[in-house]
Amino acid sequence: MAAAPETCYRHPGEETGVHCTRCGRPICPACMTVAPVGHHCPECVAQGRRQARRRPITLRRPRSATTVILGINVAVFVAEMALGGATDIGVLVRMGAMVPVLVAGGEYWRLLTAMFLHVGIFHLALNSLGLYIFGSLVEGVLGSGRFIAVYLVSGLCASAASFAFGDPVTAAAGASGAIFGLLGAWLAYNVRRRSLGLARSNIQGALMLIALNLVFGFTVPGIDNTAHLGGLAAGVVAGFAVEGFGPRRMRPATQVAGLAALVVAASAVTAWRVAELAPLIGA
Repeated sequence: MAAAPETCYRHPGEETGVHCTRCGRPICPACMTVAPVGHHCPECVAQGRRQARRRPITLRRPRSATTVILGINVAVFVAEMALGGATDIGVLVRMGAMVPVLVAGGEYWRLLTAMFLHVGIFHLALNSLGLYIFGSLVEGVLGSGRFIAVYLVSGLCASAASFAFGDPVTAAAGASGAIFGLLGAWLAYNVRRRSLGLARSNIQGALMLIALNLVFGFTVPGIDNTAHLGGLAAGVVAGFAVEGFGPRRMRPATQVAGLAALVVAASAVTAWRVAELAPLIGA
């Protein structure tokens, strides 16, 4: 004899096969709230909001991958100083700064190495603070693997944007494009959980920081706003992608597809700019 179909605990007339991943009760689409894993019922969502309001806000120590990237940036900066100074353009170029005409000439690796270089101690300090804060947040909610993926893909897209729309002979360096990517991923993470009061508060804070940084970038000379915008846009997309979409069995595929799409987009923009710069470099 076939078992009777389950019905939503709040709407007895609605058949369902979905259960709240927190309490296990059957819920219909009208009662579902997307959670990091599965769905939550309205009562569990309300309980989560109450707990979020009671939870003290503290700045955690940086996570493992965040600490490693911070250490790499500091080590590279020490190498810059040893080779002649972190404000010496010649040193930065030799160590991998992104110079469009050199990238167009085949040195594509500069699109990645540029995000680990910094122009002076103040530049390093500002980016280290941003990485400390947002790296810890994003790595804490996504895990080290997905955090690294977001950071590197966002940094690549930021470099590609700078390469495509920047001055052909101006050197660019810094982790700020990748850090804007982390800020974008943090925004995306909270948008997916916007039914929670804490997430809505995080969204407001992230949007305020984005606005302040963009105003600062467009009013202070010498800041690579194109890289910041490219990293931010890539971070938002990557933030949605790394959590996946659809049924659970399909999420790994959608995660890879989303990140791969960003790499393809960065490659396409790079290829377009290489063709545009070909006459300049005599190719």
